[in-house]
Amino acid sequence: MPGGAYSALSGMRARLEDLDRLASDLANVGTSGYKTERTSTVAAERPSFRAVLDSAVDVTTGSTRLDFKPGTIGTTGRSLDAAIEGQGFFAVSTPAGERYTRSGAFMRSGDGTLTTNDGLPVLGAGTPGVPLKVGTGQISISEDGTVKAGDVVAGKLKLVSFESEDDIERETGTRFKAKAGKTPVAATPRVVGGALEQSNVTMVDRMVALTTLTRSFEALQRGVTVLMNDIDSRAIGELGRR
Repeated sequence: MPGGAYSALSGMRARLEDLDRLASDLANVGTSGYKTERTSTVAAERPSFRAVLDSAVDVTTGSTRLDFKPGTIGTTGRSLDAAIEGQGFFAVSTPAGERYTRSGAFMRSGDGTLTTNDGLPVLGAGTPGVPLKVGTGQISISEDGTVKAGDVVAGKLKLVSFESEDDIERETGTRFKAKAGKTPVAATPRVVGGALEQSNVTMVDRMVALTTLTRSFEALQRGVTVLMNDIDSRAIGELGRR
């Protein structure tokens, strides 16, 4: 296989991986607290290929990085909703340990525990690992994360942040976990009650990226066709006449 064709094929494979990330973004345009990922392509070092095909360059997907650019905060009027303005995360309890989210679409379980919309207990700022119990009264959430049930203070939301965005990785959807050896610290961002932070991707932005990706893939595909069919068939025809 010509080195140029191999480069084009590996580039097409990298574009298909980008397409998977775009599909995830498009599926989560309306998901509160969702964060997109940014990535790049790099030339992979393959000594064995270089020894055989000096012109071959293996293109592969580079490292990915979560984009924690804040999304728009929209008022919902729902008392159990909360959004973080600035840096920080809500802490939740999972069977695998403490996890973090920007999605404040909270629910109230039958026993009065504050939970995420997928049923995970939301942690309070008091005793470590203890979920926040809000009882049955009308809920209100203040700017410092204090939660009241009627006129009674039920507790305070546990809010944390990390020294670097590289200290955290996506576990699933809008839920994140600390990387090995990284520990969050207490944070004091402004909490907006009755509101949700929207996804930080927009349909227009992702459709533009999809169009660019499609055109790039088609260009690489045409390059493979030219190299594998037109040039090779012409070379065979010319050699056959000699």
